[in-house]
Amino acid sequence: MIRAASGVSKLVSAAGVHRRTTSRILLPNYDCSKNEFPSSSSLNSAVVRWHGGPSAANDAATVKVTFLQPEGSPREVEARVGESLLQTAHRYEIDLEGACEGVCACSTCHLILDPDFYDSLPEPSENEEDMLDMAFGLEETSRLGCQITVTKEMDGAQLKMPSATRNFYVDGHKPKPH
Repeated sequence: MIRAASGVSKLVSAAGVHRRTTSRILLPNYDCSKNEFPSSSSLNSAVVRWHGGPSAANDAATVKVTFLQPEGSPREVEARVGESLLQTAHRYEIDLEGACEGVCACSTCHLILDPDFYDSLPEPSENEEDMLDMAFGLEETSRLGCQITVTKEMDGAQLKMPSATRNFYVDGHKPKPH
């Protein structure tokens, strides 16, 4: 059993800008209903996930990727090396939802990849595979955009967006990125 504990903290960027962030810590075998602090062994195996995903500088190197939108039109954009594909889509106002804000807790940023591109990526985590099980139009080369960090090797990648998503939070609700 895994329970999630949430918290809010402040981060200071390299430029000295304070940013409030929300985190989710997944704790194995922790029952948050008991209102007890988890054991140190649980904390040692915890996974911290920051809402919004990885960060990339505004002046980071870029690569061209193409989102093949549900209606079939291609949209080529400049993805920053170091950001997630979900963040790239949000910067260009591409309709890739990301209801969980990039913490791998939904399947609304589902993308279908070219087989060669899929094979070049690290294996998806067990948590990503669990979320993909809920994705609409799942294919053998499906991945979550929030779990793919842009690298220089992705230049020219084509990313097919499915015709629909499943949002178990609120059907039709599309959160705006921060």
